[in-house]
Amino acid sequence: MIVVVAAVIEDGHRFLVTRRQPGVHLAGMWEFPGGKIDPDESHDAALRRELGEELGVDAAVGELVYETTHAYPDVTVALYFYRCRLIGEPRPLLGQEMQWVPRAELPSLGFPPADAELIDRLVRSDDR
Repeated sequence: MIVVVAAVIEDGHRFLVTRRQPGVHLAGMWEFPGGKIDPDESHDAALRRELGEELGVDAAVGELVYETTHAYPDVTVALYFYRCRLIGEPRPLLGQEMQWVPRAELPSLGFPPADAELIDRLVRSDDR
């Protein structure tokens, strides 16, 4: 099982998402930025490291928004989504696409199946 943390970053009812690059699992799908946890790394530390590597920012990691485990044909992932506030201006350092997407438009993007319930909750919710 792979443990992954991801950042739910909202600004004015828009969410920051990035697109998975060619050659990786679920390539071309949109996702909330984040990544795998290294051995002996906390969720907070992993998320801050990943956001630094991917977007060149630090973050204040907030509450756990959603967690799930999903079995894909080739791998099982445990996903932990945390509300985050960015410290700095994000920029895609790895050549990935990045965009701010309005809440209502999230379902129109192609997210991985493991994210479906979170996307549904975010679209139905108006709490910040």
